[in-house]
Formats: sequence, C-alpha cells, structure tokens
Amino acid sequence: MPNNWQEWRRGSYIPLNSNKNLVSNLQNMNVEDKLLDTGPGLSKKGDPSAIHILLALLAVYLIWGSTYLGIKFALSSFPPLLLGGIRFLIAGSVLYIWLRFQGHSKPTREQWLSCALVGALLLLIGNGGVGFAEQNVASSLVALVIAATPLWAAIFLSLMGRKPGKLEWIGLTIGFLGVALLNLDGQLRSEPISAAIVIASSICWSFGSVISQRLSIPSGLMASACEMLTGGALMLLIGLILGEKISLPITFEASVAIIYLTMIGSLVGFTAYSFLLENVRPSLATSYAYVNPIVAVILGAFIGNEHISPMIIVSMPLIILGIAIVVMTKSPSMEKEA
Repeated sequence: MPNNWQEWRRGSYIPLNSNKNLVSNLQNMNVEDKLLDTGPGLSKKGDPSAIHILLALLAVYLIWGSTYLGIKFALSSFPPLLLGGIRFLIAGSVLYIWLRFQGHSKPTREQWLSCALVGALLLLIGNGGVGFAEQNVASSLVALVIAATPLWAAIFLSLMGRKPGKLEWIGLTIGFLGVALLNLDGQLRSEPISAAIVIASSICWSFGSVISQRLSIPSGLMASACEMLTGGALMLLIGLILGEKISLPITFEASVAIIYLTMIGSLVGFTAYSFLLENVRPSLATSYAYVNPIVAVILGAFIGNEHISPMIIVSMPLIILGIAIVVMTKSPSMEKEA
C-alpha cells in the first residue's frame, strides 16, 4: 500500500472539523478526496463510500469496546495466547477460504512476510499482551491504557518526518497526562508487570498500524485474512511452547465469549479495521481508541461488576480529549504539502 502512504504524506486529505459530528463529516466527503483513498486494490466501481467508512468506524468503535470484557470471560478457561491463536486462526481461515472462492489471487511470498510482521505486532504482542494483562487487572483499566494508541501513532509518524503541529502537541500532552494518572491507579501500581505489558501492547499496535501502510500487503479483506492467519499461528505456536493449557471443563461463559470474539471481534472487527487502514489515514483508523474505553468501562461496570476507581474517572476524559485533538488536527507540515 505504498501509494496510500504517499498520498497521505502529501497531505491530500480532508481534516475533520471538531465542531461537527463524525457522521456529518463523513457524509460531506467526496469519495474522490484522498482521505478515502481507495488504494491500488480497488477499482472505481469498488470505491468506498462515506457510509462504508462510517459503518467500519462504528464496527471497531462498538465491537472492540466490548471485546475487552469478552476476553476477560474467555480467560476463565483459555490462556491468553491460545485464546488469541484459536480465535484468529479460525477467523482468518474462514475469511481466506471465502475470498479464494470469490476469485481473489493468492498473496505473494513478500506479502505473506509483511502480513506476518503486522500480525506479530498487532496480534501476538498487541492482542496477546491485553490477554496477559487482563488476568490481573480489570478489563476497563486495560482498555483505557490501550486508548493511548493514536497518541503513540502520532509519535511514530513524527519520527517518520510528519511533524506534529502545536495543537497536536497539546493533545499528546493531555492524552499522556491521562495515561500517567491512570498508572497511579491502585491495580496498575500493584501489578507493574501487567502495566508494562499493556503499555507495550499499545505501542506495538500503533507501530504495526503505521508501518502497515508502507509494506507490500494484499489489498482489502485479504490483508485481514493473512494477518489473522499469520498472527494467530504465531500466538498458538508460542502459547504451546510456553506450555499454556486449556482449563477443562470449559465454562459456558468462556464458550460464548470465544465464539463472540472469533465471529464478531475477529472476523467483523479486524476486517473493518483493516479496511480503514487501507482507506483512511492512520490517526482516523485508530480513533476507535477514544470510544472503546467508554464502552469497555460501561460494560465492565454493569456486566463484569468491575470497580470504577476515582483515578479512572479522572483520567478517562483526559485521554479521550487528548486523542480527539490529535485525530482531528492537521499539522502545519501537511498543510504546506497539500
């Protein structure tokens, strides 16, 4: 997807107006505008419309906000890496077979290797780290730490030559202040290893999201299938090497959770996210992070009976505000290039 990256680097996109809601912005976008750059794998007939972008955003916003609690339930019977390996291998296999029946060509060796790298960053480390952390801390707390994903993405982009503007620096400062306050929460302070793992997961997910647009990977849904297959295989392999075992008998809640995580969280959610990575700039693709925490906190409190500490209440709006500023700001360097 180098063409997507180059278009985005030249600044040829429409910045979202923070005074309008997301629906209005997307509906007012022309498909020919480069924010919705279709990439080399889509024809004119297959260009994504504003409604497709909106539906993909809603999918990652709501579905991934609920998967934190789903992982928590599934962990009662499945260890973290085996859980991820099973769900992503099944979801990736179903999607890959369906795409091949639809006439999609096989990925090249280079594309498989690129997908393996992205799959390792997003799934093995990113998703696997979340599973490890949720064994010791509340799902809502993990979701808030992962919410820093767009902030890390902005940092990586700045290292690649895209200098953040003043507003973006303000957003980064506010967002990371929220993350710092969150790490003062009693649960994270008492579980420093889990805190380090979930922060590393957020960083790796951001890095994988950014570099995916610079690598040679298949277009469209085939990228999702290959990343889930390679990432899931790595998770399963390492899980078996580490001696992870499924706890028998498998509980009913764990069974329901892994089915939901596989069919909805993996197939629908990850496919929508891959679609966004191919068609919008990385900061918009990762904007799910400032909706997911709200969904995760609400579900954690009302369904998972998780305690919502004062530190979570204080840090959540700071993280969300910081991310919103970063996502909706166009830097001066990009305006000059536009």
